Amino acid sequence: MAYKEPIQIGGYTKEGFEKVRDVFQFNFYHRNEVGASCCVYFEGEKVVDLYAGYKDKDRRKHWEENTLALLFSTTKGISSLAMAMLHSRGLLDYDEKVATYCAEFAANGKENVTVRQLFAHQAGVFSNKKSFSYELLTDEKALSSALAKQKPYWKVGDRQGYHAWTIAMYQNELMKRIDPKGRNLSEFVYEEIAHSLGVEMYIGFPKEINIERKADNIPFNPLEAITGGNNRDFGKLIKNITNPFSMFYKSLLNPPFAINLNNFNKRKYIEIQNGAALGFSNARGLATIYNEFATGGKKLGIRNETLKELAKTPIAPKIRRTDLVLGVNIPFSVGFAKPSTYQNFGIDYKAFGTFGAGGSGAFADPTLKVAFAYVMNKMGTHIANDPRELALRQATYDCVLAIEHNRNLKKEVFATKVE
Repeated sequence: MAYKEPIQIGGYTKEGFEKVRDVFQFNFYHRNEVGASCCVYFEGEKVVDLYAGYKDKDRRKHWEENTLALLFSTTKGISSLAMAMLHSRGLLDYDEKVATYCAEFAANGKENVTVRQLFAHQAGVFSNKKSFSYELLTDEKALSSALAKQKPYWKVGDRQGYHAWTIAMYQNELMKRIDPKGRNLSEFVYEEIAHSLGVEMYIGFPKEINIERKADNIPFNPLEAITGGNNRDFGKLIKNITNPFSMFYKSLLNPPFAINLNNFNKRKYIEIQNGAALGFSNARGLATIYNEFATGGKKLGIRNETLKELAKTPIAPKIRRTDLVLGVNIPFSVGFAKPSTYQNFGIDYKAFGTFGAGGSGAFADPTLKVAFAYVMNKMGTHIANDPRELALRQATYDCVLAIEHNRNLKKEVFATKVE
């Protein structure tokens, strides 16, 4: 249901970025937005910081400045930035074997899998023969054992298949063994990233935070996925969604509680510390974090070698580029989605980020020094390029490129010599 009453937008927009605000408002009137936030940094300066709408589907609780939202796979980018920090500190080598850090990972033919292959979703461990029940997910020892014993579904490096939940499970296993303080991924993200940059970013909704601060997750109606419009990704995948033998089902719907999207409003499940899908923040928090990596990483002490790794072009799988789970071409490198013809974000191949089920997304563009983030609570039906996020992303670059164009015009004027 689109808004009929005037939408009250909170926040800030710098001169030159009014188009982003206009699109943000348009989303509420014409793209069924319920509650959302959007934040943009350009050249280290916060130029957009907007929020509006409601936290609940009944539209009784206003979305506030510091409202937290479920990020789904947008969480993966933050988890991968944590791993990048290990790399920057000389504790993790992307081209080293995973088993070097986690000896038990070598079981069942995984002894030669590199960190780079795992983080590129090419290791073939996108699911597990065991069901990721709530009991297993909250039993650290048992979960670690199940992950280590899993046999790859294909020859490592030959194919790519989205490790929807498992990617961060393996990252967590690495973090626990590599971090000198023995912290898990959730603890590292909070202490080394969020706290250091003065923002809120949590993996697993913290027990000590009032749940009223969180926006409700509002699932899409199944009919929305199969009727009307173009690029209804979940509609195209409906057979896989309902087929427990499909790779899509095995990857995205194991753990079983993920089958019912309303479970993502239950404290029992959202407190699980999974860095692939159960992150909580707002656009301001995400954009602030990505801004650090888009502008040189000085506050967090990120080495230039690491920033170059994040900006690299991805190494494609040997046999097939189309993702076996998602059915589209989304290349990954060191844990991040990279620009492609399917999802063309940033100004060039150096951009990196992740996008979440339902529509959220965040990324860094080191070439233009742009950091962009959008989060919402009303789920859309696209794997990527949700119309709301895409329109905001495009508006952001319209504004940035207009500024760049005007700068170049001024340079040409000042360079002109009067004879």
